[in-house]
Amino acid sequence: MSAHWLPLLILLVPLAGALLAVANRRSAPYLSLLAALITLILAISAAWWVERHGILRGSAGFFSLDALGALYLLPVSFVYFTSSLYAIGYLWARRQEQGPDAAPPRYREYFPLMNVFALVILAVPLVSNLALMWISIELTTVFSAFLVAYEDRAEALEAAWKYVALTSMGAMIALLGVLILYYATHSLGQPATWNGLLRAAPQIPGPILLLAFVLWLVGFGAKTGLVPMHTWLPDAHSQAPASVCAVLSGVETSAALYMLLRLYPVLASNPGIHDPAAWYMTAGLITVGSAAFMLLQVHDFKRMFAYSTIEHMGIILTACGIGAAVHEVGTVYQLFAHGFTKSLCFFAAGLAGVVFGTQEIAQVRGLISRAPAVGWALIIGTLAIAGAPPFALFLSEFEILYTGYASGQYLATGLLTAFIVLAFIALAYQASRIAFGAPATDAPQARLPIPRSSMAAIALAIIPVFVFGFFLPPALGHLVHQAAALLEVHR
Repeated sequence: MSAHWLPLLILLVPLAGALLAVANRRSAPYLSLLAALITLILAISAAWWVERHGILRGSAGFFSLDALGALYLLPVSFVYFTSSLYAIGYLWARRQEQGPDAAPPRYREYFPLMNVFALVILAVPLVSNLALMWISIELTTVFSAFLVAYEDRAEALEAAWKYVALTSMGAMIALLGVLILYYATHSLGQPATWNGLLRAAPQIPGPILLLAFVLWLVGFGAKTGLVPMHTWLPDAHSQAPASVCAVLSGVETSAALYMLLRLYPVLASNPGIHDPAAWYMTAGLITVGSAAFMLLQVHDFKRMFAYSTIEHMGIILTACGIGAAVHEVGTVYQLFAHGFTKSLCFFAAGLAGVVFGTQEIAQVRGLISRAPAVGWALIIGTLAIAGAPPFALFLSEFEILYTGYASGQYLATGLLTAFIVLAFIALAYQASRIAFGAPATDAPQARLPIPRSSMAAIALAIIPVFVFGFFLPPALGHLVHQAAALLEVHR
């Protein structure tokens, strides 16, 4: 079979998984897991092809995949697989936590939605047209909103409505920017693709291109959780099932950020726009700094990891402004590693909630003594997402900061360093209280056993977080450099 069919197959397999899950309630978890595994294998094959041969163009003409898209595709497909495995036992554990009168897990609703949710995220780096990318990102909201409200609690429904309202408003603003760029590229005889936009960029009037960027920054910034458009994110992540949070926080928020990253070289190629890096660094530093201070006063450990997601979206945006002009690979590696790491954090947080029956940090103490495997998974995930060595995010953050200081951008890099250190202290403090603190006298009793499928998902999730911190296979390392080259500026 020709490799040019891979993009279409990557989308058809989750669709098949969704349809089969509707038809077979009892087998839905395992059919979805099989679909996710096949998707992961296809995504690895597509990334391998891109690393060796360049852009992979789909046979139908609607698809194309380059190095940056392939690097984003890998964590999306991996988190889709591990969250499908995790959910099998986790949903049953959540049902038991709600008491004997609770209804069985609604597999026929959950797994079809999760498969279609994964499908539309996978479509973002695979489709070639800007309008189709926008449609894919908007559809992520449509399908994930039902997953956020999966448990039918008042708080979950409120969080889902807030999520839909804010991100849909952002999507409408972003659509105006997409339409401006769509018209500008076609008026210059170029297709509305990334390559077409890059070729047209020098001829697009600077104010028009800048207006489109501001609309993208506000619109897609709402979706990715940039401050001050972030308010939906902690609510949605604290109320959704942990298996949904892993996808939402690990890879869905990155989809809109992916669009902003791709626009940077377009802005920088236009002679009428002076120093677009300043826009990225300003928006990114505001987001990182705000999230770091929010982490100091958080009371819910799922909200804690949600604020950490906001922090990392800001780090990536800041890093793009700092390092794209000097071929800095930390930006794309941060995008890549964050997906694996944040999913691990939410997997561990979900099981901690099962063990104690609460997400309140004040009532969760001595997790390691109650459930050692869950406790150590939470510690590893927290240290990894905070950027501690020897985990993958340490490499990317070190590269970002080193490049910033080496290129003389002392103010922006110094502020970024201070905010990262503050977030590290906050995360380490909260995690140590959860794992090693003395249990409160009124703390709820531990609820065991821990679902085996969920622990298996955690074990799989730890592997890339740890291994990619000190070893990158040569092919993956080459793909990272290829992806970073796509953010370079060629005036």
